Amino acid sequence: MAVDHSLFSKKRSCALLSSSWMLLMMLCLHSSAARLNRLEWDSVIQLPSEPVDAETDEVGTRWAVLVAGSSGYGNYRHQADVCHAYQLLIKGGLKEENIVVFMYDDIANNELNPRPGIIINHPDGEDVYAGVPKDYTGEEVTTENLYAVLLGDKSKVEGGSGKVINSKSEDRIFIYYSDHGGPGVLGMPNMPYLYAMDFIDVLKKKHASGGYKEMVVYVEACESGSIFEGIMPKDLNVYVTTASNAQESSWGTYCPGMDPSPPPEYITCLGDLYSVAWMEDSESHNLKRETVKQQYQSVKKRTSNLNNYAVGSHVMQYGDTNITDDKLYLFQGFDPATVNFPPHNGRLEAKMEVVNQRDAELFFMWQLYQRSSNHQPEKKRHILSQITETVKHRNHLDGSVELIGVLLYGPGKGSSVLESVRATGLPLVDDWSCLKSMVRVFETHCGSLTQYGVKHMRAFANICNSGISERSMEEACVAACGGYDAGHLHPSNKGYSA
Repeated sequence: MAVDHSLFSKKRSCALLSSSWMLLMMLCLHSSAARLNRLEWDSVIQLPSEPVDAETDEVGTRWAVLVAGSSGYGNYRHQADVCHAYQLLIKGGLKEENIVVFMYDDIANNELNPRPGIIINHPDGEDVYAGVPKDYTGEEVTTENLYAVLLGDKSKVEGGSGKVINSKSEDRIFIYYSDHGGPGVLGMPNMPYLYAMDFIDVLKKKHASGGYKEMVVYVEACESGSIFEGIMPKDLNVYVTTASNAQESSWGTYCPGMDPSPPPEYITCLGDLYSVAWMEDSESHNLKRETVKQQYQSVKKRTSNLNNYAVGSHVMQYGDTNITDDKLYLFQGFDPATVNFPPHNGRLEAKMEVVNQRDAELFFMWQLYQRSSNHQPEKKRHILSQITETVKHRNHLDGSVELIGVLLYGPGKGSSVLESVRATGLPLVDDWSCLKSMVRVFETHCGSLTQYGVKHMRAFANICNSGISERSMEEACVAACGGYDAGHLHPSNKGYSA
């Protein structure tokens, strides 16, 4: 029987074609799966030889200003925070000439420091003091110098290295501040303190000069949200996060007796909760992949102490939130050693033990007293007298403010007026000059507010907001504090905070 070869050939061709299509489909599916697989792995690990990021926005220079606003060994943690931040930025590739450091520099070689010449910011941490430039130290750490540095105005700088932020329109600036604060103010080791509206005015001037492309500001202090609440514009290309909202404390951590605890020879806290949260987050991530927004969210969670606000605070954000889409390396630089770091790190989600910033001073003094040798009775008595004097002045400040409220508004309204909190989005005070005047009147008759007493700034703001005259305020202060001997805590010794 004759065989139709053409038909067989057609059937074989169809079969071959069908097999080819099936093979091609399988290859495509395999290739797609491989690509998906690779994408999953790429988000976790990448070979050092591979390109890290597609972003090429490297135009301009990165600048940084780091400020520790306190002095004294009991405030060890603030200078430790700032030194740590400097090391992080240097590892990220920022140049020393573009980083300006403000710190009193009385910690590393303090007689109480168990490791002379060394500062640590974590119980198991390495030295963060080595190599930190002494740009502005001691009496040079002032608000006037800080403002001059930010504005790039060398003619207004007094003392120090003379280094300023001489930035251009295509540059980015990172500002980090760590210290005590109160409603509307941030502490400085030399008077006067930094007042919110003054700082905002400096930011406005810097923006008007075209001196940067974008700016990110991190602030560690009690009530630090009040520095920006209701007065921070959204059109300055400045993004801000703060350790707390306008009404709450921030927290010290890595203190003696806590878990984790500093090495046993330390009697003071090593860091602050918000500060170690952002720095340890930066050190554990590839900053060419992590955005400003992702860090904000991570730090917000950790600083809340897993949503326990009895021992945590509300991290806030202000200004231009469009900047949060930027990668962090644009401000903090990029450390090549982090190229293979994963996007998440579970060790940063553990609950932290903390102490209220305002109680950290007494915590330190008590540790000093407890560890003093019984063979040195004079030293122990001196420490005890310091604790007693500190507590007495605190009680005096609290009682004086309360009595002034009674004298100004009557027994039934005093505390409710002084302690009232304005609605979210409103500034602390309408007239910032009035606030400064009321503070000066109070300090003249009742003694310096100190880093503890600045918690009463809201009371003075409310006195202004209610229309009380300076004369009436002075009469109330004289009546409340007349005859009180503030001793070395009178502003005639260290200056007024306003």
